[in-house]
Amino acid sequence: MQQDHFDVSYTEETAGTRLSFHCWPSSRLEATRCVAPMGALYTPLKKLPPACAPPTALQYDPIRCSTATCHAVLNPYCQVDFRTKLWVCPFCLTRNHFPPHYAENISENNLPAELIPQFATCEYELPNVPPAGPPAFVFCIDTCAPVEELTELADSIQQILNLLPEDSLVGLITFGTNVQVHEIGFGGLPKAYVIRGNKEYGTAKVSQLLGCAPVAGGKGGGAPSPPAPPGQQQPNGMPLQQQTYESPGQQVLRRFLLPVSECSMTVESILDDLRKDPWPVPSDKRVARCTGCAMSVATSLLDLALPRSGARLMMFVGGPCTSGPGQIVNRLKTEDMRSHADISRNAEPLHKPACEFYASLAKRNHPAAGKKGSSTQAAANASATSAHVVDVFACSLDQVGMLEMAELVEATGGQMVLGDSFGQSVFKESLRRVFRTFEPDVPEDGGKMQMAFGATLEVLTSREFKVSGAIGPVTSLGKKGPNVSDLEVGKGGTNAWSLGGVDPETTVAIYFDISNPGTSPLPEGKRRFIQFLTKYQHANGRTRLRATTLCGPWYNPPPGEGEKRAPPQPGVNGYNGNMEQPSPVKMSFDQEAAAVLLARVAVDRTGSEDVADVLRWVDRSLIRLCSKFADYVPDDPNSFRLAPEFSLFPQFVFHLRRSQFLQLFNSSPDEAAYYRYILNRENTTNSLVMIQPTLLSYSFNGPPQPALLDSQSVRPDTILLLDTFFHVVVFHGETCAAWREQRYHEQEEHAAFRDLLEAPQADAQTIMDNRFPVPRYIVCDQHKSEARFLMAKLNPSQTHNSEGGGGAQVFTDDVSLRVFMEHLMKLAVQS
Repeated sequence: MQQDHFDVSYTEETAGTRLSFHCWPSSRLEATRCVAPMGALYTPLKKLPPACAPPTALQYDPIRCSTATCHAVLNPYCQVDFRTKLWVCPFCLTRNHFPPHYAENISENNLPAELIPQFATCEYELPNVPPAGPPAFVFCIDTCAPVEELTELADSIQQILNLLPEDSLVGLITFGTNVQVHEIGFGGLPKAYVIRGNKEYGTAKVSQLLGCAPVAGGKGGGAPSPPAPPGQQQPNGMPLQQQTYESPGQQVLRRFLLPVSECSMTVESILDDLRKDPWPVPSDKRVARCTGCAMSVATSLLDLALPRSGARLMMFVGGPCTSGPGQIVNRLKTEDMRSHADISRNAEPLHKPACEFYASLAKRNHPAAGKKGSSTQAAANASATSAHVVDVFACSLDQVGMLEMAELVEATGGQMVLGDSFGQSVFKESLRRVFRTFEPDVPEDGGKMQMAFGATLEVLTSREFKVSGAIGPVTSLGKKGPNVSDLEVGKGGTNAWSLGGVDPETTVAIYFDISNPGTSPLPEGKRRFIQFLTKYQHANGRTRLRATTLCGPWYNPPPGEGEKRAPPQPGVNGYNGNMEQPSPVKMSFDQEAAAVLLARVAVDRTGSEDVADVLRWVDRSLIRLCSKFADYVPDDPNSFRLAPEFSLFPQFVFHLRRSQFLQLFNSSPDEAAYYRYILNRENTTNSLVMIQPTLLSYSFNGPPQPALLDSQSVRPDTILLLDTFFHVVVFHGETCAAWREQRYHEQEEHAAFRDLLEAPQADAQTIMDNRFPVPRYIVCDQHKSEARFLMAKLNPSQTHNSEGGGGAQVFTDDVSLRVFMEHLMKLAVQS
């Protein structure tokens, strides 16, 4: 298949998917030579335009392939025989009969929605799965925080209560030295159960401590009455035959988890009366904070009450866990918090036990937990059935243990937010956006919350390639199949994963392994097929299944392609030593998606390899890719040319190497874990902004212009707007800052200067309005301390060692993009 141009972003708009290559080489050997991963970035819950998917969920079960190892869903790429009422599965080539209600009505002019050619994505609302009921939200509050912080936090949670649907369930737990579980169903006065914070509690123990053992008569809060002899009455006067028993879960729902319409006043009064933890703290010790114990009590509460329904445990943490399970630092202030160096040397004795504890929380009540595999994998198995999500909102100037908790948050598909204070907009607005709803004009889902629970993802492929693994907020379900590759990337060895909590932005990277040996070329016109099956619990309690099917071409390279020939004749630049027309594989390259797929692999490898080794692997991959796809004369760096499809890829890698994802300097272990987690769950566009930030320049010379991310873009008379995803920086040049300090913008004759100052601030607000987590907003001036947020991201084309040139100097020993490219060209053209 020859094609002059591939619209690489088309599949993102129509199916929520970005592929690194849209045309694939037909053999494993050629795929290996392509270097860049064969993969897809898939956003399961992305809202698609009506022209690409049915506007509402289909209210019936999908038709599935009858083969036991396939079970693919009927889709537009199936061959249909309208005469015999059969359809052929494109994945396993099995012929299947339509069910009678389809066979009676189907024709070429009367197709069901899932066979309409443009509907490659269909969503089904499964009628045979009973509704799970409204979601529950348990707020778990750290009372060791300062009083001002508690006041801000209480105010934010009270606002959230007003955003929740009236039937949503709400629970409240506070923790400091001990854990307090508030009985919000108890009228008259505030009542809480106090649990010691120095140990872990299982579900049965929590049930006993809260007085939730099975009770006769539907009332109670203590131990059950002993059974009466036959024919006699129970102590409450009711005959034995009329007794009803209230399960522990029912008691929890009656006493500790209530609909927000019934308990909002009670919860608000408790929040108004929140006090700092009263236990005394010696001056040489840290405060006793039992974060891990509180988390174990809260998860037990949800396991008792809602074992299969969607729920969120929202942890609001103001400092490190110093007591009980999950402890990350000793209470003595003479002992420092763990650092990257401590962790790499295994010199931090509390780190590993804390990681194991948080992983155990997700797997504790699941039978698969005992199976062989990593703790994270077992945790995922539990999250797939419980549908409970753990979110961590950490607001502290110190580390709080986010590195250790990341395993649990990832296993359940939760959110992470890292800020300095509960009064910051980074926290307050981010918390509100967790509860975002669909626009009122969205068919069927208008006004409903965007969050979903208990999601699982299964990937089906045609026979010529297999699934290597996935990277993102996923954990393996250990499902084997004929399309599972032995070559593992990320979480591999399976074709199904648990996603836990998902939203319309959650994006998973799936990696493929072309298994076709290539001894004989594939037939011309042969197509490859991928199907993503996402099953999840909607915020309305119903279970839905979304099926997205992709189809793409194969390319059989002609014999001898890839072999080096004699150098081209002088004046014939534009082709490399191969001297052939560019192949469709080369023309179909999506450098943005490939950069994100490569970044995710690099970040995943930092968990098991030294960062220096990962950087060397990234460098080697880039050199091999350029050597394969660039046009050049061997051993002549000056002849090196990259096609437009590849021209930006080297600079993406340059900025990735300098990013906070691979460079640990000036970031704590908590920050590194946070940045990497966010990268692994965001879509292609947002991930690229994290890797290579965007820069806009504002001046009197015209409208705002995109500027090079380079130190030469810094001018005294311009204002720059930098977007790194985590920070939005408005940077004033030296002259602009001086004019502002002299208040020229307040004078009518300098209205143009006032407009110049306001324009980047308005654009910055637009950026922050549509992002989660909300970025930190920084306004700074040239040569001032906060200018470092901009200067650290710029390509250092001018440094303190350079001579002449415009722009600002960057004080660094890092190489510039120009030097990086010179070395890349020299190494790529070596014969």
